[in-house]
Amino acid sequence: MQAEIITIGDEILIGQIVDSNSAFLAKSLNTIGIEVSQITSVSDSEHAITNAMEAAQQRVSLVLLTGGLGPTKDDITKTAFCRFFNDDLVHNPDVLAHIEKLFAQYVNVPINDLNRAQAMVPSKAVLLENRFGTAVGMWMEKNTTVFVALPGVPYEMKNIMGKQLIPKLKNHFKRPVLIHKTMMTYGWGESRIAEVIHDWEAALPSHIKLAYLPNLGRVRLRLTARGDDEDQLQKEVDHYFDSLRPLIGEIITGFESDRPIEAQIGDLLIEKQSSIAVAESCTGGRVAALLSSIPGASAYFYGGVVAYKTETKQDVLGVSDDLIKTHTVVSEEVALAMAKGVRDRMKSTYAIATTGNAGPTKGDSDAEVGTVVIALVGPDFERVERFAFGKNREKTVQKTVNKALELARKMLG
Repeated sequence: MQAEIITIGDEILIGQIVDSNSAFLAKSLNTIGIEVSQITSVSDSEHAITNAMEAAQQRVSLVLLTGGLGPTKDDITKTAFCRFFNDDLVHNPDVLAHIEKLFAQYVNVPINDLNRAQAMVPSKAVLLENRFGTAVGMWMEKNTTVFVALPGVPYEMKNIMGKQLIPKLKNHFKRPVLIHKTMMTYGWGESRIAEVIHDWEAALPSHIKLAYLPNLGRVRLRLTARGDDEDQLQKEVDHYFDSLRPLIGEIITGFESDRPIEAQIGDLLIEKQSSIAVAESCTGGRVAALLSSIPGASAYFYGGVVAYKTETKQDVLGVSDDLIKTHTVVSEEVALAMAKGVRDRMKSTYAIATTGNAGPTKGDSDAEVGTVVIALVGPDFERVERFAFGKNREKTVQKTVNKALELARKMLG
């Protein structure tokens, strides 16, 4: 059972917006055993839309389209549907009543003819109610392929997908069971992991596949199982992941469905009745942003200082001028002083500090671009590590954030 996604809009093709809808749709379809084999983006052109629909019909049983259902002249998905299905637009009084109700309750300007025209829909379409907008979803079939048009506004599309379309797809299609489970690892690269688990991977049965999903200092390992018996597949996947722990247990931090690593750090701090603070230079507050993003973080996250400028390290964190002159700002000594400084000022149990040269120039240090130092301090320990994360600025910063969180979790047990 395979599907394709077609996203419609010039704004996607010129890079004005990022297509986040496709990721949501693909993930939603996968949960019910429908695999997405292709994602296509096309312009606001009737010819481009119908061509994409014709091509997709030759390949798959389900095509989802998003975008082009608005009230303006560049929104032509309904017109393209009529051409493709040899249909006409007709007035739907129920849709109009919904639109008028939305305007009366939530919109401070009078309804106009463009808004009313949203009630014009293909006569053969099965409509999917849009509770939060004026553009209804449309379900139409041609030969053995189902085509569904959804609004491009993400929160409108997600509501239709979850409340109406997923149940309808489950009833319409006979689908295989598809199980995904993803293990999170921190600290090793994918090539090292692949080398260590080579024999384990080779022993996987043909209906279970492993995928490596690397991302700057962390690697997700996803097992995908296909079959007919969901309970049996789940047991098999769990069994193979259990057998992986003796090989790489030291880098496993949990599963993707579990709480993210920043939440795991929070759980450990709550368990220990402890707290944490951060001092950041090269990461610019990103570590603090992740730690504070978890609901209830105020119970353990005491705060952070973005000490980007050398003088801020001195004036706010109390790093001495002599220490900086002797060792430079990108050094184990300064990183440790930053961690101690923020711990003292925030009165936290633990503290993390990051400093480094993310590039493109060296700044106030002679350390090579890509050099990063991370320090961690607690009631009875101090730890400092130096890393070389390469010349790319964004990668260096993100690797530093990931490594800081990895080290913090290990620090807490």
